[in-house]
Amino acid sequence: MSENTAPDAVPGGNSTRITTTDYHTAGEPFRIVTAGFPEILGDTVLARRSFAQQDPAVDAVRRLLVNEPRGHADMYGGFVVPPDDPGAHFGVLFWHKDGYSTACGHGTIALGAWAVQSGLVPTDPDGDTDVVIDVPSGRVTARVTCAAGRVRQVAFRNIPAYVLGRDVEVPTDRGTVRADLSYGGAIYASVPAAAFGLTVRPEAYADLLAAGRQVKHALQATEWARHPVDRRLDGVYGTILYEDLGRAPGEVRQRNMVVFADGEVDRSPCGSGTSARLALLADEGALGTGDVLVHDSVVGTRFIGRVVDHVSVDSRGAVVTEVQGSAHRTGEHVFVLEPDDPVGLGFTLR
Repeated sequence: MSENTAPDAVPGGNSTRITTTDYHTAGEPFRIVTAGFPEILGDTVLARRSFAQQDPAVDAVRRLLVNEPRGHADMYGGFVVPPDDPGAHFGVLFWHKDGYSTACGHGTIALGAWAVQSGLVPTDPDGDTDVVIDVPSGRVTARVTCAAGRVRQVAFRNIPAYVLGRDVEVPTDRGTVRADLSYGGAIYASVPAAAFGLTVRPEAYADLLAAGRQVKHALQATEWARHPVDRRLDGVYGTILYEDLGRAPGEVRQRNMVVFADGEVDRSPCGSGTSARLALLADEGALGTGDVLVHDSVVGTRFIGRVVDHVSVDSRGAVVTEVQGSAHRTGEHVFVLEPDDPVGLGFTLR
């Protein structure tokens, strides 16, 4: 797939300048856009997401930053926007090569680290600092732990997660598999990698990617892709292909590869996907309050997920989860689009 758009699609004078601070969380990139994008209108972050999806000038900035030569097919990032109300420090619109997601756990971890390291949020240099962020799926809190002024870890408290469906039959070219559907800020389909005769290893990347895309596309036009309350949150966002690594009292170990959007692969264990897995594990009795999911990614990085509470959401049983990881700054950038650049907003090769 390729894309090439005239450079005048982004507003600006002789050239367009956009500033970002880039992080990776457990190996997955997150590009925080701090300046250079048009105003994104809306009374809430979810409304601003709808505006960004429809506004060509805003979306041109997303495309410029995610496309080659400034990005790549697996790039991820977000626009920092005002919060829904003064109860949060800021809001964020998450984006990837195919559009705007409703949640992003690894991005939330990166934003917590960035808010503390940039001085945006006053910080305890030897303790915990809560960074409250409005995201399209709701309000989340990133608890940033510092020691001697350095960020050591970030654990975010997500919106409640819950099960949507069990043992849903999904046709694929390797036969029919069964998926469990759950919501952790976005809708995920969980399928054991063994159902495809695969293991979660880098050498199986291409086969896992193909399997994940098939599951998502097969479910996308079904009832399982509908959010139970808000249609703006519709859509099966990703497929979690997982395998068990062992279980002990109070602990489950799993490894996964998450295929999201249109064939993007999360290098991290996926933050909102970890919440979705926790909902399923709690529902089947494998994890109770305070128990731990040690969640590894396909590249060997790790999140620690916990069930911290059981709640009800619209008469549906749900769990409040916490996902712990770490984020590291990789660069600060001023991206430029010159008016005579022949590739314009860039291109994507997959």
